[in-house]
Amino acid sequence: MKKSKDLCDVKSCFLCSLCVKEWLPAVEIHKKNLDYKKGELIFGEGDEVKGIYFIYKGKVKVHQKWGDDKELIIRFATSGGIFGHRGIGKEKNYPVSATALEPTTVCFIEKEFFLSSLKVNPTLMFELMMFYSNELQESEKRMKDLAHMSVKGRVASCLLSLKNTFGLDEENFLDVTLSRQDIASFSGTTYETAFRVMNELVTENSVKVIGKKIALLNTEHLQNVIERESK
Repeated sequence: MKKSKDLCDVKSCFLCSLCVKEWLPAVEIHKKNLDYKKGELIFGEGDEVKGIYFIYKGKVKVHQKWGDDKELIIRFATSGGIFGHRGIGKEKNYPVSATALEPTTVCFIEKEFFLSSLKVNPTLMFELMMFYSNELQESEKRMKDLAHMSVKGRVASCLLSLKNTFGLDEENFLDVTLSRQDIASFSGTTYETAFRVMNELVTENSVKVIGKKIALLNTEHLQNVIERESK
């Protein structure tokens, strides 16, 4: 991690876009722009909470220990997104970790200033509340899927979730590069099982895999897999 020369525009991220304009000069003073390399840990599970992170550009995975030697990917975030917010409240330590998936520039805001921002920016407070609510609903759904849905259904759900987060390029490839282990960790399964299921989906012509790039060829089929496997 190092200080970034690519300074944010103080208008695009979750924080800046929701603050009243009179508050933006204060944000300009308190923010810190930081660069992270691909694969670099931004903060680790158990680290002291020091603030909130807003992505100026790049992609981040938020993950948590799952057993002795496994991890479960909780969510992904991309440009304009927020992470580190799970440390807000009574928690003094982050309950999750965050890692850059590619070269990423973030805007870091210390916890105390962020809390002050919430008190004087009602729109920011409301949107953060809605963000928490949506994230909680999604987390509860994922926990239910982990308990009741087959691995094939979870992998299909993982792929559609990635599409919703990162989008597709003109050739229907996901606009993110992930390892098979990341796919497994987001689906709550092992590398070997995720590899087998992905091969099944390739045989069914619903996805195409070239190296670490994944194209979604038939999203309707993936949705049918989810509905069938969740019954």
